[in-house]
Amino acid sequence: MVFSSVVFLFLFLPLFLALYLLTPRVARNGFLLLASALFYFWGETWLLGVMLGSSLLDFFCGLWMTRAARRAGGEAQLVAGEPRSASQRGALALSLLGNLGVLGFFKYFNFGIDNFARLMGSLGLEDLVWEPGLEITLPLGISFYTFQSMSYTIDVYRGQVAATRRPLDFLCFVTMFPQLVAGPIVRYRDIAAQLVERRVTLDGFAAGVRRFAVGLGKKVLIANAVAVPADHIFALEADQLTAPVAWFGLVCYTLQIYFDFSGYSDMAIGLGRMLGFRLPENFDYPYVARSVREFWRRWHITLSRWFRDYLYIPLGGSQKGAGMTYRNLLFVFLLCGLWHGAAWNFVLWGLWHGLFLVVERWIAERSPRRESRWPAPRWLPHLYTLGVVMVGWVLFRADTLGHAVCYLQAMAGGASPEPVLHPLVHYVDPKLLTMVAFGLLGSGPLLARLTRAWQRRSPTAFGLARTASIALLLVASAMALSAGTHNPFIYFRF
Repeated sequence: MVFSSVVFLFLFLPLFLALYLLTPRVARNGFLLLASALFYFWGETWLLGVMLGSSLLDFFCGLWMTRAARRAGGEAQLVAGEPRSASQRGALALSLLGNLGVLGFFKYFNFGIDNFARLMGSLGLEDLVWEPGLEITLPLGISFYTFQSMSYTIDVYRGQVAATRRPLDFLCFVTMFPQLVAGPIVRYRDIAAQLVERRVTLDGFAAGVRRFAVGLGKKVLIANAVAVPADHIFALEADQLTAPVAWFGLVCYTLQIYFDFSGYSDMAIGLGRMLGFRLPENFDYPYVARSVREFWRRWHITLSRWFRDYLYIPLGGSQKGAGMTYRNLLFVFLLCGLWHGAAWNFVLWGLWHGLFLVVERWIAERSPRRESRWPAPRWLPHLYTLGVVMVGWVLFRADTLGHAVCYLQAMAGGASPEPVLHPLVHYVDPKLLTMVAFGLLGSGPLLARLTRAWQRRSPTAFGLARTASIALLLVASAMALSAGTHNPFIYFRF
């Protein structure tokens, strides 16, 4: 079940909200847990047990780490900076191995077997190829909920959060359906107080509805519209691609992935507000970034912070010299690529971004100028960043490395299909161009700035116009869904 589906919008969500608001506060976490389990079980069936099992492992590991303090009558929170016992280190190791083991098995088993078979075949050792006879199914959202649950035990070990003794609250934190399958990645310490005490207010609920409607419009009206030509163009054979068509396909995909993923995040944050939660922001207009470093401060913010706090800084960050800093950046983005998918094109995508981060850091260390003081013209760093990001999206979107290379060659004019079977005019129509224009406008902060200025000057007129716009957006999105333009969220497969 996905948010941009008729079943969710017109059956699950209204029924859930009505029952949630009628449920006494003391029982809302339990009801939310049951609803989230149903939401996940709807499409994943028995794989729900994988999520619940890894979550319970982390819950008990947190209790194990703090059991000595609790026996002594102290708080269930370790003191930051103090040495840890062998038992506490073992609990953390069990949590990490359990989570990473489950993630590695489900996400990378098929990848490992396929690459081992190719290696043995290239060496003429086909007899050593193992055919397990099964295809592992990737649980929906496993990359998100394992990182989320694992961050809890790390924070307990570091003394940054008290271990909870309430399994219901902890399971509610991990399985909460608004952000379960595609983020934002929420940390327990940021939401612990809200799990115990939160209020649903009329203003907060209304703000949640508005945020949800905007996210739904991003997904259904823009992302779905540009996804059609993007999918068709990326499916073309290399000898059928011209440079204009290849570039248009990439522009469409660049808009698709942003509005698809940020749209889901908006819907998740909006749903959270309706339930009384405040979930972290996940996007901040990444396509206006003036460096790759800034792009990653604006794109998938919760993932970037997770890798920074739980991998980059523990590796030494930038505190152990330039060489170690460069190594850490490349290693973190290698793993970031692997986190996104079990394929070599994702590995290369991660290293592509890591390489430019290293280059930018190397230049900054040798230049008196700062990142925010690029020389004129001011559009040049934007163009550079967008170019790096868009080339990276080819690696991200392509089915294989070979497919990515062929697509990049077509973009560079290296392919000369004769005759031209798929001219650009086949993919362009007024409706699509309108959505592309809205996408270009909405991917920057100009529209938000204009609406804030209007709100300050004419709050009454702005409020009426906003209400009418949200209603129109919901109607237009519902009409688009009824027309059958729905397609799954891109990040659901991660």
